[in-house]
Amino acid sequence: MEKSGVADLKLMGGSIPPWLFARMKSLCRPIVEAILLEEGTQGFLSRLSDPFWFQSFGAVIGMDWNSSGVTTAITSALKEALNPVSRDLGLFVCGGKGHNSRRTPQELLNVGNWTGLDGKKLAGASKLVAKVDNTAIQDGFNIYLHAFLVSSAGDWTVIQQGMQPVTGKARRYHWHSQDIRSFIEEPHTAICGDNQGEILNLVDKKALPAQKALLDIACEPPEKVLSEIPHMHLPSYCGIKTKDVDLKRLGTVLWLAQEMETQSFEELLLLKGMGPRTLQSLTLVSEVIYGTPNRFKDPARFSFAHGAKGGKPFPVPTKVYDETISVLSKAVERAKIQNTDKLRSIQKLSKIAKKAEAHFEANPDMDELIAKENRESHRYGGRTVTGHMGKPDKQNPQLNLFQEGT
Repeated sequence: MEKSGVADLKLMGGSIPPWLFARMKSLCRPIVEAILLEEGTQGFLSRLSDPFWFQSFGAVIGMDWNSSGVTTAITSALKEALNPVSRDLGLFVCGGKGHNSRRTPQELLNVGNWTGLDGKKLAGASKLVAKVDNTAIQDGFNIYLHAFLVSSAGDWTVIQQGMQPVTGKARRYHWHSQDIRSFIEEPHTAICGDNQGEILNLVDKKALPAQKALLDIACEPPEKVLSEIPHMHLPSYCGIKTKDVDLKRLGTVLWLAQEMETQSFEELLLLKGMGPRTLQSLTLVSEVIYGTPNRFKDPARFSFAHGAKGGKPFPVPTKVYDETISVLSKAVERAKIQNTDKLRSIQKLSKIAKKAEAHFEANPDMDELIAKENRESHRYGGRTVTGHMGKPDKQNPQLNLFQEGT
């Protein structure tokens, strides 16, 4: 099993406004369905267990790229978007934040009744994962979010998040069930999902080795445990700095969005007619769906799809967001009836951008790019938790005027 990992993030307050969360749900579903069409449930669960992909996914749907709120946003949006069609997709989302996390075992028993899976073993796995991250690993973070995603084939991924209010930090833990061998051989990888053990047999007599392994883990110093696994550290400041982004990759995306109007990309003819700003967003969404793991080392780059609710790096361009949802949703629906042309065109966006990187040299100026997005925000229905963006102030073109509204 490939190691998952741990992510350290800044605790940021504030709820997700309804107008943004509704769009997050609407975009989550076609992104997931596109991945399922390409890689199946195992492929999606594998992506979800990668902390860098997870963070990039959160950024592309409009969350602050380095905020702890990404975890709640993604798990909540996935649960509300996928569970109404979970039996068709073969993918079930259980648990959540606070009291919803305590419902996970019962929800997994229900999944067992619907699918024929052993719900008791799944519930046992859920309890063990929570126990390891909250009790056996003494790192000072108390778990308050536990999301368990399971396929109808029995594969699963768990996302947990703990809080350390004194330091203003949150820590996210990723688990993945693929290719479990022995819990005792490498117990330290348990907190990131590479636990090698009989997790699914926790409820029977074979649970004794797992219980012994938990005692072994509890005796290890936290710093040794955490040094054994992939760890993602994100900065605590608001917004995006030049060092957070691979400018060559971002520059290629911007170039492709602009050149689509003038150059002949035969593979993308079905996408002709969309404006450069929507193509910019769709290219970044395409990479979240089709990109390889090494493409997600700079999650901040994906904020240039749909901004963030706090206006950092720029307000959410709601008109662009809605068009992205519409284009991707229609492409996925067509693909379900074997008409994959438009979905393949969307896939080509990320492939052409990646290919162009080898010869691309004109890296963008980060400050100017962000300023441009803010100046033009009113054209794209820019919106934050404060309100709608108005036209730039004529006396100070760098500033946009907010129009209050819900």
